Amino acid sequence: MDPAKLEEKLGIAFRDGNLLAEALTHRSYLNELPSRDMPHNERLEYLGDAVLELIVSEELFARFPEFPEGKLTVLRAALVNYQILARVAADIGLGEFILMSHGERRDTGRAREVILANTIEAVIGAVYLDRGLDAARAFVRGRVMANLEEVMKTKSYRDAKSEFQEFAQEKWRVTPTYRTLGEEGPAHRRTFRMGAYLEEELVADGEGLSKQEAEVEAAKNALKKYRAR
Repeated sequence: MDPAKLEEKLGIAFRDGNLLAEALTHRSYLNELPSRDMPHNERLEYLGDAVLELIVSEELFARFPEFPEGKLTVLRAALVNYQILARVAADIGLGEFILMSHGERRDTGRAREVILANTIEAVIGAVYLDRGLDAARAFVRGRVMANLEEVMKTKSYRDAKSEFQEFAQEKWRVTPTYRTLGEEGPAHRRTFRMGAYLEEELVADGEGLSKQEAEVEAAKNALKKYRAR
């Protein structure tokens, strides 16, 4: 891996190259090493997810002063879903720099998209720690918010979660929430089960290779449940 080449693609020069290396290390890679004395990227992914949501929330709040909370929420969800983030990562060419197991590298389709999406979140976390919020904001504006026009044009924000939110708000004046019900499989290939809640009532659940995907499945199942009545 040539850090300088990736930094050029990212448009960011890291002060601490170890942060970038950590962001690019998938847990599966450590399983193939005789010595595992190096961190993987899940902590940075956790941080980057929060930073990403904050910046996208700020951007949408400023750009659409007339939009209610519900519409801002579904727009944000559409911009930070794993498909969009995987596309951002692919546009950068991030896949060739990720350290992962041989098995994960052979993966295609949805599982590979999830790895790419998680890694771009880890990179955002690393940028935030290394260069600060302004640098992270510039990166998100240039790479993630660039998809806003397409999301608005195609109305791709109208997924099952947004439909269930509108349905629940209209029928009961309640905004659905989602909670983790369980996780299965090895850490580098985990399946999540998420529950859709109306206040404290579990109304449906769903499974997926990411929490976002499982939430969408839970919302689909909730819509089926209530529309069948």
